Amino acid sequence: MTPQEIMECAVRALDNKKALDIKVLKTLDLTILADYFIICTANNTTQIKTLSDELEKVLKEKGEPPLRTEGYRSGGWVLTDFGSVIVHIFMKELREFYNLERLWGDAEEIDISEIAAE
Repeated sequence: MTPQEIMECAVRALDNKKALDIKVLKTLDLTILADYFIICTANNTTQIKTLSDELEKVLKEKGEPPLRTEGYRSGGWVLTDFGSVIVHIFMKELREFYNLERLWGDAEEIDISEIAAE
């Protein structure tokens, strides 16, 4: 899968499990870390785990298992690294505190309205 296909598949998986305020930042020209950062919010730690599990399941079925997942046991923020796509699932308070959207403010925000609607 291309980085864009991985990103789109991840957005759909997160949207299907009711992730809140999903943002996709195209970081390809800004860092070697990843082509895309996906940032979203969950209502509680149970939903964070549900979103993380669904994301891993859907992409693994497509032949794209995560390289690593961090924070799954701690609960407030899970980072899942698919190589070219990094997904951050936050509780609201932690998302506001870390404010990755500001940190990566030079990144292009991708319009996902059509992706999430599929």
